[in-house]
Amino acid sequence: MKPSLQFRLSQHLALTPQLQQSIRLLQLSTLELHQEIEQMLEQNPFLEPEDDYSPIETAASLEFERQRNERNSSEDAGAERDSAPAEADTSGIDTAELGTTEREDWENGTERDDFDGISESPARQSQGDDDTDPLERNSLSITLQEHLRQQLLGTRLSDEDMAAVDMLIESLNEDGYLADTLEEIAASLLPDEPDEDTLDELMSRLRCALGWLQSLEPVGVGARNLSECLLLQLRGLPGEPAREVAMAICREHLELLARRDFKKLMAATGADEALLKDAQSLIVSLEPKPGRAFTRAEANIIIPDVIVQKSGRGWKVVLNPDVMPKLRINDYYAQALRSSRGARGSTASEGHANLNARLQEARWFVKNIMQRFDTILRVSQAIVDRQKNFFTHGEIAMKPLVLREIADELGLHESTISRVTTAKYMNTPFGTFELKYFFGSSLNTEAGGNASSTAVRALIKQLVAAEDPKKPLSDSALSSMLEEQGIQVARRTVAKYREALKIAPANLRKAL
Repeated sequence: MKPSLQFRLSQHLALTPQLQQSIRLLQLSTLELHQEIEQMLEQNPFLEPEDDYSPIETAASLEFERQRNERNSSEDAGAERDSAPAEADTSGIDTAELGTTEREDWENGTERDDFDGISESPARQSQGDDDTDPLERNSLSITLQEHLRQQLLGTRLSDEDMAAVDMLIESLNEDGYLADTLEEIAASLLPDEPDEDTLDELMSRLRCALGWLQSLEPVGVGARNLSECLLLQLRGLPGEPAREVAMAICREHLELLARRDFKKLMAATGADEALLKDAQSLIVSLEPKPGRAFTRAEANIIIPDVIVQKSGRGWKVVLNPDVMPKLRINDYYAQALRSSRGARGSTASEGHANLNARLQEARWFVKNIMQRFDTILRVSQAIVDRQKNFFTHGEIAMKPLVLREIADELGLHESTISRVTTAKYMNTPFGTFELKYFFGSSLNTEAGGNASSTAVRALIKQLVAAEDPKKPLSDSALSSMLEEQGIQVARRTVAKYREALKIAPANLRKAL
């Protein structure tokens, strides 16, 4: 093949580092954003949190405190000579006035970037002002293992038995069940080939320790399966003979109860319908996860990015100040960099160029975060404007909405709207929802209009809640009832929506 030269003209999109960072920050969740900010604060000296004092402000506040201490000390000395010592202020410092003055100096002493809460006055509070009892704080976050060990403090177990119970406590999962079998725990404590007597002795000690563990609160802790957990709780309840029937069901017939096969349950237990209903009520009142009360609730808390508020006859969206980072450029370092521009030498010039690049990086980072929240606010307001009926009547009034509609309205790309609505949450009068929740496909109606899939799911939930427990509605019946209301939904679609709502099939919703 003969080589040749050719000229070609083409266009392509070049993503600058700043644009790449903006796109990446936009798709991060709140937790991921704060992790990114922490990493940037460690790497870039020109970036600092807004609630920290700058070196100049720290020096000024220290000098102010020194002068005030000297002034108050002299005043106290004169007061001590002229009046009774009991009337003097032994501290010599007006802490309330000092805190106020320092806060005003801090707010007015530096130049900062303003953007809807990214620059806020810090709520600084000394440790001495914290009136919360440390023991009370610890009790609020106590773990299941700590709770069980506290109960063991009042027992007279030997060191060997205490160590065995502690080993079982460490083997509990977050639901309070024993994650490993006694044989597996014994195998982890013994060498590869233990003798039979040693193994028997250890297994006996572990069985005894298991009995101690299962006698502690909450009742049912230390169980190895659901059946044992329910039986441990039933043993301490009154209600003969319903309790005996409930225990018989938990031992051997939990699967029949899960399938709502009451005819086979009555035949297996010999109980009539009334007695079986009482036994079922007992089982339903039990706690299948004894460790649930000690689960870290903080892990399940969702902090909304935006908050919807009533504004006249409409609704407006505001950014949640709790999730907005408070960042600023360190003015002290920036001024020092500007003053060193005239330094001579290749090494000084190279160092100045590197620092200037880090300063520009910090400015880009703050600007991209501001742009991220501005985009979230714009998209959220557009969603609220499209879904006004939802904020008045609830999810049953939701309208069909797709990403393209919001993208065309705001002049953004659909991928940008998708990034904004992923892992971003909105606080509404009906609860906190992910922004994606307000988007849904449309279903045809007899009137020629469209109904939102979210509204259809809400309607299915209402129909199921109002059904007769003895004759629950099937998916076909739900489809027919929706069609009577003018909404054309196939049975398979109803089944899909029902499963998304975590509603059991009709045969499992049947009650006595």
